[in-house]
Amino acid sequence: MSGIIYLDNAATTRLRECALKDMLPYFTDNYSNPSAIYGMARQSRATVEHARENVANVINAKNNEIYFTSGGSESDNWAIKAAAVARKDVGHHIITCGIEHPAVLRTCEYLEKMGFEVTYLAVDSDGIISLSELSDAIRPDTILISLMAANNEIGSIQPIKEIGAIAKSHGILFHTDAVQAFGHITIDVKEMNIDMLSASAHKFGGPKGVGILYIRNDVKLGSFIHGGAQERGRRAGTLNTAGIVGSGSAALYASSHMAEIGEKVSKMRDKLIADIFEKIPDVRLNGSKSLRLPNNVNISFENVDSESLLILLDEKGICASGGSACSSGSLKPSHVLTAIGMDAKSARGALRMTLSEENTSEELDFVVEELRKIVERLRNMRKM
Repeated sequence: MSGIIYLDNAATTRLRECALKDMLPYFTDNYSNPSAIYGMARQSRATVEHARENVANVINAKNNEIYFTSGGSESDNWAIKAAAVARKDVGHHIITCGIEHPAVLRTCEYLEKMGFEVTYLAVDSDGIISLSELSDAIRPDTILISLMAANNEIGSIQPIKEIGAIAKSHGILFHTDAVQAFGHITIDVKEMNIDMLSASAHKFGGPKGVGILYIRNDVKLGSFIHGGAQERGRRAGTLNTAGIVGSGSAALYASSHMAEIGEKVSKMRDKLIADIFEKIPDVRLNGSKSLRLPNNVNISFENVDSESLLILLDEKGICASGGSACSSGSLKPSHVLTAIGMDAKSARGALRMTLSEENTSEELDFVVEELRKIVERLRNMRKM
């Protein structure tokens, strides 16, 4: 098969044509700073606010609850650090989970050095937390619960609505890293009692370098970047107008097509998993079978290391990953896979393939056949 088969949409997605089209004028024709007062700038500002509305509609938020950042990592840092500072007079205890993205885990580790205490919840073999263990972990001085909506490596979806209800009943702020979930599965911040939510545009067809932070209006958080009065005085810096416009366009497309894309991609996902299990022995599906992102396939191949697997797949024009793009190159086994009970050897044999509606059944048939041959080859080499 000629051309590239792209199966790494959890790392980044292709920029949607509608987003590119809407962005282009703000690089050339209307390059004004939206904070200025003249007509061209006012038009830029109006377009930014329209994008803000499109983003808000995806999660049933109000326009003025959406803040634009440089990416999901900044949004996570802002939410967690600002919440800790804002509520330090109430308590010093934070609850998160062992399979969170490094943007959450490293931020919590930083806060531990600042005197905060962090409880890292365990997960079951599917990567799902226990609601009873969450409830048991709550203390009188707990000020924040930060748990991701869906895992970036194994695609497991957490019971966000139930978590939100627990947090609300105890008067605790609830933040969710929804970078992988935003635009792919339904999220309603009101129904789910979410106080803060992080997202990243390039995970749902928008441009890189634009993040989203939802902050419920009655949550009082300080600024993360100090300086000018942009983003209603809470996030200084000249707005990335073109990037924000593209993010809004991609958000509108995602919300309008979520159901049909989800149905198509989940069918391809299920067939890909079934075909791999049928044609390749000694494999394991990582993550939940049912509570799973529509596009996520994470499978471990016994007696195969993912680095060799990825190199040989790349030679066939197949783009995939061994786990999180943020930890590629690391010699350590995935913290997510070890948390769900895998030993280091098995974890190093994991392959993550994340689909989009642009993939075809012909592509996936080719992928399965090449995987079968490559895995057989690598296993035979181990025997020599």
